[in-house]
Amino acid sequence: MLRFIARRLLQTIPVLFIIVTATFFMIRFVPGGPFTAEKAVTPEVMRNLERAYDLDKPLWQQYVRYLRSVVLHGDLGPSFKYPNRTVNEIIADKLPVSLELGLLSLVVALVFGLTLGILAATRRNTWIDYLCSSVAMVGICLPTFVLGPLLVLFFAIHLGWLNASGWYGPLDRVLPCLTLGCVYAAYIARLTRGGMLETLSQDYIRTARAKGAGELRIVFRHALRGGVLPVVSFLGPAIAGILTGSFVIETIFQIPGLGREFVNSAFNRDYTLVLGTVLLYAGLIVGMNLVVDVVQVWLNPKLKFE
Repeated sequence: MLRFIARRLLQTIPVLFIIVTATFFMIRFVPGGPFTAEKAVTPEVMRNLERAYDLDKPLWQQYVRYLRSVVLHGDLGPSFKYPNRTVNEIIADKLPVSLELGLLSLVVALVFGLTLGILAATRRNTWIDYLCSSVAMVGICLPTFVLGPLLVLFFAIHLGWLNASGWYGPLDRVLPCLTLGCVYAAYIARLTRGGMLETLSQDYIRTARAKGAGELRIVFRHALRGGVLPVVSFLGPAIAGILTGSFVIETIFQIPGLGREFVNSAFNRDYTLVLGTVLLYAGLIVGMNLVVDVVQVWLNPKLKFE
């Protein structure tokens, strides 16, 4: 297993290198710059600003300097839009909020998704199965930017139970996490139903029933481990979707997280903040995919670390 993990970690190096390189040059080729939206200044002041941030040097020198700073010192550079603040400081300040949002949303997705999927599989072709499958289909069809405003309209504006925006108390977590988690809960429910139906038809399940094992024991002790394998495979892309989906959620609900800063940095042409957040999210996604691969082999001994 250690060799497998080491090999996968080595494979991430060229992946992250390609991501950083592509992002660096794409954002530099976008029209405008970090200081074009500022109040009009004299050419001399503009040259001083560019010199202060090394923007007066050739593009390839800026690229080499940035890579050396990141690789050797872990320094993601200064922010162009936040005076006297570095990208490392901004990420350290905003990342915990985004991670909390993502983890809570993942819990919502797993709890609702697994529950609906197990109920649908164990009550196959009954009204419970049809209801759970219908709810899952509705969740798949509703994107977060539609579901979020609908939840705000009903629970915040119409009923007045929850706040429409902010990230202050526990109740402020409910609507954003529901919005982000319910979409992925729908996919998890369908995958769980399919995996459970396949597992429940296996010979060892029939043997357990013949020996008089109770239905709850059969479902949770024997069938669930094999039934959730499709869900585990889906968790890699799902976690990536939850991380990137937080951009929309943080904007809708005015959450002071890293996803919102990434959106603002793209509009502001804050080169270093865009690069830093892209590199961080890419590393998180690659790392979570590795964790999913390890868990998948642990759940299914037939698979091997290759």
